[in-house]
Amino acid sequence: METTPRSAPEVQPRRLRKLIRELTDIYSPSGKEEEILEYAEQHLKKHDLPVERQEVGENRFNLVVFPDKSNRVDLCFVGHLDTVVAFDLEDYGFHEEGDTLFGLGITDMKAGCAAMMEAFCVLAETKKGLSSVGLALVVGEEQEGDGAKTLIRELSIPWAVVGEPTNLVPCLGHYGYLEVLLRTRGKRAHSSMPELGQNAIETMLKLLLKLTEYADNAPHGLVYNIRQLTGFPGGFVVPDSCEAWLDLHLPPDARMDILKAELEQIVEGAIENIPGMDAYIRFENAHSGYLISQKRPLVGRLREAYRKMSIGWKPQVFRSHSDANILWAGGTDPIILGPGQLETAHTPEESVEFSQVVQAAELYLNFARSVHRR
Repeated sequence: METTPRSAPEVQPRRLRKLIRELTDIYSPSGKEEEILEYAEQHLKKHDLPVERQEVGENRFNLVVFPDKSNRVDLCFVGHLDTVVAFDLEDYGFHEEGDTLFGLGITDMKAGCAAMMEAFCVLAETKKGLSSVGLALVVGEEQEGDGAKTLIRELSIPWAVVGEPTNLVPCLGHYGYLEVLLRTRGKRAHSSMPELGQNAIETMLKLLLKLTEYADNAPHGLVYNIRQLTGFPGGFVVPDSCEAWLDLHLPPDARMDILKAELEQIVEGAIENIPGMDAYIRFENAHSGYLISQKRPLVGRLREAYRKMSIGWKPQVFRSHSDANILWAGGTDPIILGPGQLETAHTPEESVEFSQVVQAAELYLNFARSVHRR
């Protein structure tokens, strides 16, 4: 392991704070990331980083910083620059209250991206800084993950650090994710005469009750969210069709195939036992969870970086969905590690403590320095 000279450049908090503010003030929902990509690209070029565009779609691309135009690194820091849609287009930008920074996407994950960018700006100030580590700022994480899919398809990345908000707790494990579509059918009737029809929404509610009872009692710690419930058609009628979308998160050791089979059995049982039940289930996106052993040498280097910074080492499992699931499926071992708390993400109160972002940048920097090729 290489040692870092005392005179080595270090993180510049003032520069980092300005970068977070600029990134947060640019509105960048999934699919409309052009402006923030151009800003990030100019920032990296300004600090002499060899940034390249990796085409993802029309007017959409990832930003990749790899040494010597190589298509392989030992470790890549990965962050997504897109956000969910703003709750209020008149009030989504950056503001601060003391050490606390607020704004759409600042937790998920513009603060993490800024910390990574700052670490690489520091690395660029030394000739050996980019010998075996890379940086990838990707698009589309909040929707299809097309940026991460392109990244892992075109480049060789054995290890990654994904800067999702973990409160700087290293997550060596990741929950699996299953997206479920449910449909129920009924019989349309005039709204004033519901007894003449079969309300598909009522049918769906009965089915959802069965599924939520199963999830609440599942032995493998299933986490569920009913994301959307819509009846068709609209208007002054009894709806004859209903759709529901569910997000299911399951622990790394849970079997995805068993979960699918049990959900299908619940729907079949509801059709057989509930009068008027006409239902259909389809699985859309499925991503397996994973666990990484603490005995891996690179994990040991990260642990040493924690020790040197006097940060407690208490690995956990990340319970949301992220680009790390896609990277894992593509053969990469991803560690989830970033500033901010997941519970504030996707909320109007999204925020992060600046002091923790500085600490994240320093941790990324120290970890990257420890991975230099000999």
